Amino acid sequence: MPAIDANALTSAMSPGIQHASKSSFNLSNSCIDDDRPFKVVIIGAGFSGIMAGIRFPQRMKNLDLTIYDKNSGVGGTWFSNRYPGVACDVPSHCYQLTFEENSQWSSFYSPGPEIRADLQRVVDKYNLMRYIKLQHELIHARYHEDSGKWHLRLRRPVPGCATADEQFEVIEDTADFVLAGVGVLSRWRWPDIEGLSTFKGKIVHSAGWETDESGHWQSSVANWGDKNVGVIGVGSTTTQIVPALQPLVKHLYNYVRGRAWLSPPFFIDKMSELLNREQTTGNYTFTEEDKEALKDPAFFKNFRRVLESELNSSHFTTIKGSEKQKTAQEEFKKHMRERLTKEPWIADHLMPSFSVTCRRLTPGPGYLEALCEDNVNFVPTHIKQITETGIELVDGTHHDLDVIVCATGFDTSYQYPFTVVGRGGKTLLERYTPHPETYLSLCSDGFPNWFMTCGPNSVIGTGSLLIIMERQIDYIIEAAKKMQKEHLKSIEPKREAVADFDEYLEHYFKTTVFSEECRSWYKLGKADGRIVGLWPGSSLHAIKAFKSPRWEDYNYEPLGGIQNRFHWLGDGSTHNEKYMTGDRAWYLDSDEVDVPPIPGA
Repeated sequence: MPAIDANALTSAMSPGIQHASKSSFNLSNSCIDDDRPFKVVIIGAGFSGIMAGIRFPQRMKNLDLTIYDKNSGVGGTWFSNRYPGVACDVPSHCYQLTFEENSQWSSFYSPGPEIRADLQRVVDKYNLMRYIKLQHELIHARYHEDSGKWHLRLRRPVPGCATADEQFEVIEDTADFVLAGVGVLSRWRWPDIEGLSTFKGKIVHSAGWETDESGHWQSSVANWGDKNVGVIGVGSTTTQIVPALQPLVKHLYNYVRGRAWLSPPFFIDKMSELLNREQTTGNYTFTEEDKEALKDPAFFKNFRRVLESELNSSHFTTIKGSEKQKTAQEEFKKHMRERLTKEPWIADHLMPSFSVTCRRLTPGPGYLEALCEDNVNFVPTHIKQITETGIELVDGTHHDLDVIVCATGFDTSYQYPFTVVGRGGKTLLERYTPHPETYLSLCSDGFPNWFMTCGPNSVIGTGSLLIIMERQIDYIIEAAKKMQKEHLKSIEPKREAVADFDEYLEHYFKTTVFSEECRSWYKLGKADGRIVGLWPGSSLHAIKAFKSPRWEDYNYEPLGGIQNRFHWLGDGSTHNEKYMTGDRAWYLDSDEVDVPPIPGA
């Protein structure tokens, strides 16, 4: 049946909508809080899936929950990315959940394996493996308009098959509600360079790095001491790989096509002040004395709060012509030139003409210093082709290589490797052409009961990403609860609401440096064009936006064709009073009582 506009159901008859007459209305015999059985499927067991796996069971009753992930372990991008030097590029203590803190990180920018281990700790603490099914890859999802359910097909290894003879089978599942937490930095891509497949040496993508069973990369390069290695790229991955590999290889060539700002380590000065330590220029390793101090709850609370406050103070760097932008450019130029004193010519090829934050920022501790080492060549000349023995440049120069590392990024087109079919047989790929259109980055019209975290226009240029993900999940759970409580078959953003958000995006980003000409995954890997990666504002701005859902921006369909909007009120009772069980004065609980402040007290 067609979706019903939330504002169209009035007590009077409205054209085009049939209302139940008094004689046809049947009062439900259920209690107002007898929540109907509700099945939720989450795609992805990274940060989003883990958060949602904790919050959905906490906040919903009568819930059937499954979390599918294509990988053999949890962690999402932190499971997939294991390249040399992989680490967080924001302070460790700001890159964790608000409700599940870790004060004992090894360094200011924690290494990937440590983040992955901490995510596993959270999974184990909340017993999430009872919901998680690993090595289950979504390949197809179709919305059935009659039932209001999503029908999913997933690919998994045939149970019992040895790894060497691994075979796969396709299974099916259904859901009342889907949360796609597939992220944006997990589907990697090879560079489009002639001759890529002809190279006779070892070629590896940064996101496909082989590691030992512990997930650490060091053993994979143990015999590279006599190797000539080429690293292609200049993004945040490259700035971590190059300093990690430089002391372990015979010679390293870094092939750089574009330009990038390398920032001073974020807030290292504030961290040094809080810990009463001398300021460092690189990635600070916490001492046992530091860790002991951070075990104190009051000290740690202030430590994290100060760092997060600093993290959330950079938004106006992204606004064209702002004083913060001008100051940032001067600071970054000074930082880069100081680090490149031994090879000052590199700065002329590396420093951009575009503004700071036009591309994703990275502190890249040690990268600029590594470029000045005797066994490293910075190569700004463009690559012509890859040969059987190495890389040939457009000027005819050839470098013989044993290993080529492609740190060339991810597919950030939001063209997912699975098919999603919504109303009328329209696919999500079609809906995202020529560019993705969403409602507040969370959902799109034509795809009822399908919500996303870290979808189009949801990442931020500055600030905290994890708090945005937490609040996205809070919002999405409220949508699911509304469906369950009010006996709705579907919830779907109105087309005009999606169009209005799209119009807002277009006008907002004109005021920012993101709209300048610079090649970025924020713009589908292009130098100019529509910005589809970023939230239109700061992380604090996003938190406020997700705080109070505008339910009037959605269309709804009732279950079973019931038209009376208050059918869910049931028989006038609550479960506990009807069956004389449980707490019947819960409204006096401390978390229910809102004690107002006394003026002047």
